Amino acid sequence: MEKKLFKFSAAQCAVFFDFDNTIASCDVLDNILPLFSSNKHWIELEKLWQEGKIGSLKCLYGQLKGVRITKKALNEYLSGIKIDPCFDRLVSFLKERRVKTAVLSDNFDYILKNILKRHSIKGLKVYSNKLEFSKDRLIPQFPYQAKKCRICAHCKTKNLLANSFKNSIIIYVGDGRSDICPAKYADIVFAKDSLLEYCIKNKLNYLPYKNLNDVYGFLKRSLNGNKTGNKACSK
Repeated sequence: MEKKLFKFSAAQCAVFFDFDNTIASCDVLDNILPLFSSNKHWIELEKLWQEGKIGSLKCLYGQLKGVRITKKALNEYLSGIKIDPCFDRLVSFLKERRVKTAVLSDNFDYILKNILKRHSIKGLKVYSNKLEFSKDRLIPQFPYQAKKCRICAHCKTKNLLANSFKNSIIIYVGDGRSDICPAKYADIVFAKDSLLEYCIKNKLNYLPYKNLNDVYGFLKRSLNGNKTGNKACSK
């Protein structure tokens, strides 16, 4: 896609981030499954989900049913998860300019909040599935599921629209299948991996990105009243 010049005010803007492979440097849950599953059923469920034969609700419920991990062991595992090195600066930048910002994830609240806290990311709205513990079992809950839709465990579109406003410039940053629906409602979509493939295939407008430094640079250039000469995030 050709580069376009965007200009808008912070008051017009609402920015939404996916979590896995967007903020986090990996798909956290996908990495947990092969390490802590008691059987291989999660592989079949993942394949069916990737093929579009089941929704993420059925996939996640079935996959977590086979996981055996204590809260202590999960905490130890999550302590090693890295996030994009630019995210902290990007969040600070958006807070300074009072841009409405939220994370929309098909992962689980305990996992996301644990990782963000370890990286000193505070005060950020997070919408995700819920997770409870029962000894060495993970009990999933899906409070944001859309009743009329069986595709997504968390209806990101519903929370995106609820946290934006009339005539706002909605910016969405994502990478995967769960980002396809909300991306359709965004004015500016940053896409990579399977979301990028979908946008190309379906001729949707998008901006390709490699990491959040690309998003940071775009926002610094596009928000009115901001200089473009500041340093980029360190890699």
